[in-house]
Amino acid sequence: MRTLFTAASLIAVLGLAPDAHAYPDKAVVVVAPFPAGGSVDLVARAVAQQMSELWKQPVVVSNRPGASGNIGAEQVVRAAPDGYTLLMGTTALASSPAVYPKLGYDVTRDLAPVSLVVTMMNVLVVHPSIPARSVRELLALAKGQPGTLTSASAGVGSSNHLALVLFNMLSGANVSHIPYKGAAPAVADVMGGHVAMTFVPIAAALPPVRAQKLRALGVTARRRSAELPSVPTIAEAGVPGYEAAGWNALLAPRATPRDIVMRVNATLVESLNAPRVKETLAASGADAAADSPEMLARFLESEIAKWGKVVRAAGVKAE
Repeated sequence: MRTLFTAASLIAVLGLAPDAHAYPDKAVVVVAPFPAGGSVDLVARAVAQQMSELWKQPVVVSNRPGASGNIGAEQVVRAAPDGYTLLMGTTALASSPAVYPKLGYDVTRDLAPVSLVVTMMNVLVVHPSIPARSVRELLALAKGQPGTLTSASAGVGSSNHLALVLFNMLSGANVSHIPYKGAAPAVADVMGGHVAMTFVPIAAALPPVRAQKLRALGVTARRRSAELPSVPTIAEAGVPGYEAAGWNALLAPRATPRDIVMRVNATLVESLNAPRVKETLAASGADAAADSPEMLARFLESEIAKWGKVVRAAGVKAE
């Protein structure tokens, strides 16, 4: 049988790198592995719009939710390593190796780090019908009725699921987990009174909290949010030592040439410094956190180790 060579395969065989000076000369796709309307989608679209203007080429956000972000991640892992398919990764990348024993890819082996994009906090919110106006009151309620309170998340291993796991571990509570395909549907069901609570990214929490459709009890970071200054941290509100920040990072298929990775990195850094992007991120409670590919690689290793320990200690498995 004759072997058919495409331009991409010829590059792979000969070890040639695409010309970074010509990159990009067509649309770039950023895969957001969670549904539209959530915090990952908001960050991806804010950054993509600015990168598109800088490159004078479309940067399109493609939502590919499912399996706690792993469907979208696998799409990028299997894409051509030419810089035209990128991943807006989340905290789930750090927990998936421990949550999914048969994960179809290796985070550190199959993805090329580009840069951290943002860090963000989650907010513990409850439906207004829940008779708890503080974290301590919620803990008393949870411990008085073990297993009856439910908490929604964006999926097994997502940042808001990990926030719940850590909450249960450090507080001794037993709040049951109900996974969804993203933060937006999880919040919708809490607002509808179908689920008692959730640890939601602050971007998704602000509108319903301000509209009094949800009650905020605590933030997951080590400091309070400027957007919700009256809401205490969970650590100061009754669970000492608690901290569970989320993040987004940009990654590419592993074999993507170094010069293209660095071009994407430089454009991302410039985009995050744009006033419009800064304003959008600040309003959503996210902090820009651009860095180098090497710094992201080290960060991923530390996050995988950290959340792997939590996942294994709590016995979390894919549902």
